Amino acid sequence: MIRSVPFYTRLAQVLISIICLVYIAVIGQSLLAPLIFALLFSLLLLPFATFLEYRLHFPRALSSMTALLSLIVGIAAVFTILGAQLTALAQDWPAFKEQVLDTTKTLQNWIEVTFHVDSKEQMNYINGSATKAVNTGTTLIGNTLLSVSSILLSMLFIFLYTFFILLHRRLLLRFIVALFEQHSVIVYDIVSQIQYIVKKYIVGLFLQMLLVTGLTCIAFWAIGVKYAFLLGLITGILNLIPYIGILTALLLASLITFATAGTGQVLFVLLALVGIHLVDSNYIMPKIVGSKVKINTLIALIGLVLGEMIWGITGMFLSIPIIAIFKVIFDRVEGLNPWGILLGEDESQPHSKSAVKEVMQDEKNLGQKTEMDIS
Repeated sequence: MIRSVPFYTRLAQVLISIICLVYIAVIGQSLLAPLIFALLFSLLLLPFATFLEYRLHFPRALSSMTALLSLIVGIAAVFTILGAQLTALAQDWPAFKEQVLDTTKTLQNWIEVTFHVDSKEQMNYINGSATKAVNTGTTLIGNTLLSVSSILLSMLFIFLYTFFILLHRRLLLRFIVALFEQHSVIVYDIVSQIQYIVKKYIVGLFLQMLLVTGLTCIAFWAIGVKYAFLLGLITGILNLIPYIGILTALLLASLITFATAGTGQVLFVLLALVGIHLVDSNYIMPKIVGSKVKINTLIALIGLVLGEMIWGITGMFLSIPIIAIFKVIFDRVEGLNPWGILLGEDESQPHSKSAVKEVMQDEKNLGQKTEMDIS
């Protein structure tokens, strides 16, 4: 029995397990990161593939391929729109350069008057820094090209993994059930809840991106910012990274606005993005992206930091859904319930009877539906 094991023994087992998982994640990034992305996409596309297979009588391979192609078309459409907008932005590069030079001269005059630093000394310092920046930039460009090729290769593997997971989903489910044969009911419950949570999370993120993009475009258009659609799209995409994404979007929007419109509109851009972030964090995120598995902000922030430390930007994207999946498992496995409590939110008010009945009915329906969807 788990309860008969001393606490320090259980704690040592947990710590060793965490260390092993982190080590496996570090050395297996090239395999695990695309595989986890593929698993999330597969769970998202599973209802569509099931509909094609059972309602339209598509063969399983054809239904899986059709679902995957719909995902590829959606991603390609987003990148096509973003690329067209960036091409238009590149035409304003001379104006951006001139704006930076004018601002630099103004700043040099202010420094010379305020701090009595001669302009020649400033230029010598700037030239030295520029030389270092060029050397660093050359290395950065090379690394960026390697990163782009690595991203394209990773996307290829993600699409392949997604197709084969959809194609062999019955085999994978039978393997998991056979692995925990004595707890098949719990396994089906965990699989159904993970499918539900991942689907709701990803769909919620997509709706959140659309709403934030729309609000940003409207706000920038009202302010009179050039490339309002591009900045709104960038803000919506970067907002998918919690906490850090909105700061990056704010910096980029301020820089582009400064280059194309001057300093007057930068303040309005900052105020607009702060207001949109408040609306997003207090209404859009809890109402649309929120699911029945709640993750407290402390664990979410720690997950983002650990994800960045282990897998970089990829880890930041995957940290929240991975934590949500772990919480589903912890809540349903005996002995791991305290860890599920740690990951969840602080529920200060008890649930009403109607809410409890609704949750129980939803979980029952999910459990009955999961075997049909995956089979």
